[in-house]
Amino acid sequence: MDKEKLIQKWLNNELTVDEQSSFDAMEDATFLKEITQEAKRFGGAQTAPSFESLEGRLAQKAEKKTNWLSLVSKIAAIFIIGLGLFYFINSDTTLTTETQLAKNKNVTLPDNSKVALNEASSLSYDPEKWEDKRTLTLNGEAFFEVEKGQRFDVKTPFGIVSVLGTEFNVTARTSIFEVVCYEGLVEVNYKGKITKLPAGKSLVVKNGNIQEQDIALRKPQWLDQLSVFEDVSLKTVIAELEKQYHIKVINETTDDMRFTGAFENNNLDNALTAVAQTLGLSFEINGQNVTLTHGAR
Repeated sequence: MDKEKLIQKWLNNELTVDEQSSFDAMEDATFLKEITQEAKRFGGAQTAPSFESLEGRLAQKAEKKTNWLSLVSKIAAIFIIGLGLFYFINSDTTLTTETQLAKNKNVTLPDNSKVALNEASSLSYDPEKWEDKRTLTLNGEAFFEVEKGQRFDVKTPFGIVSVLGTEFNVTARTSIFEVVCYEGLVEVNYKGKITKLPAGKSLVVKNGNIQEQDIALRKPQWLDQLSVFEDVSLKTVIAELEKQYHIKVINETTDDMRFTGAFENNNLDNALTAVAQTLGLSFEINGQNVTLTHGAR
């Protein structure tokens, strides 16, 4: 039985038991019953309203439902537009500078502070927020010349280095964390422990232990294209040679040699000569391959 006939029979109290079940299952059944009760309560009538009046009320209900859905759609549209504006206003404006192996790069920050970024390093900061907060993130190694002003923070995977205006070097690589202060005063926060370094002091973390040392240099050697070593294994020196010059070193000597000294990063023959003469070795260059052997050349 269609909906209209079902309502007509309900109004006339002519529904069978099965038809009554069908009527009660209708979506509008409760609404129709409320309308009938309302008509009897306020109109004083003892008879049910006509089908035509009920049909009009159902149409009004449908119109209200449509208007409500329209309102929800408008609210949703406003929300989506607002979300887009929020995303636009809060979009990421971070600038990142990266260097490749054997390549350095100079960066000038918004306050004219200067950063010399060593090889295989990255530096990130937000220029939009720099005036309010001088904060940047470093992975690798960099030398800083900071203009005087408010606090200047260098965040690394190991800790935070903070200054007001000074010259310092930070190394934050896989297993190395070192801070060297060349001018002014540097504050280092390593795992909650605060250490203040004056000029001429360095902090090195080895195996989780903090060591403070004196320095005699006025700037990092890598700025002068030098790799400097103090009592390191020959294996360490070879790895640095291979990294700086993109070569393959074939070591036909013993691995227990120790090296203290330096080599240039822009002249392979001079670099190999500096290492070989110090250790009493010979070398032979064949394309991108270098062979180290015992005995001076």
